[in-house]
Amino acid sequence: MKELDIVVLTQDLPQLELQVGDIGTIVMTHGEDAGFEVEFCTLDGETVALETLLPSQIRPITRGEIAHVRKLPAIVDSH
Repeated sequence: MKELDIVVLTQDLPQLELQVGDIGTIVMTHGEDAGFEVEFCTLDGETVALETLLPSQIRPITRGEIAHVRKLPAIVDSH
């Protein structure tokens, strides 16, 4: 995996309100795939989390997958 790859979370991160299957973007790699800075955003572009993750906590997206939408409890709609 490399910078700007879209990845899927493989482990719940309840402290960040992220769940298995959430989609993020790698914004930085550490060492030889030792870890990754992954940014998770809402569909309207608001950053929800920027977290350092291990390779075992994410995976590349694969062909034939479809995105799913869910509302985050911590995000309050201001419209």
